[in-house]
Amino acid sequence: MADERKHMAAQRSRNGQVSRLGAGVALTALEKCLLNEYQRGFPLCSEPFAEIAAQLGVAEAEVITTLESLQRRGFVSRVGPVFAPQRAGASTLAALAVPEDRLESVADLVSAFPEVNHNYQRDHAWNLWFVVTAPDPQRVEQVLADIESATGFAVLNLPLERAFYIDLGFPLWC
Repeated sequence: MADERKHMAAQRSRNGQVSRLGAGVALTALEKCLLNEYQRGFPLCSEPFAEIAAQLGVAEAEVITTLESLQRRGFVSRVGPVFAPQRAGASTLAALAVPEDRLESVADLVSAFPEVNHNYQRDHAWNLWFVVTAPDPQRVEQVLADIESATGFAVLNLPLERAFYIDLGFPLWC
């Protein structure tokens, strides 16, 4: 498995570019590997970063430093578990209809809320989608109201009605 991940990372590093809301950014092979390969299958052990480092043949400190850099640069909002909806706290899917020229600044505003797990652009009138997770439904509603107030755009709240399992890993380099 480790050799396979190293090989995949090496193949992907040839291009060296990723697009974040249209801005070209160069990423290292290790950054790409961490972003791609550990969206799922993150080691569940007492020292997960040491385990990742061993799998990839790098130092644990390099894995941690790289993840911190990705977080500072906005590629990773957090490294942590994702729980089944409504099993620990409350959550909802939401969307905003944002003019294209304001999309990046509004996405940054939305991402600044600690309750927002991630956001992404979709090719639709409601073009900025995000997930809000909080301790209870009242806090989710308050965060949505705060996002609406901060951005000036109406929030479309799409609470879970029926659960379906889908793999939410996003292949970033093919």
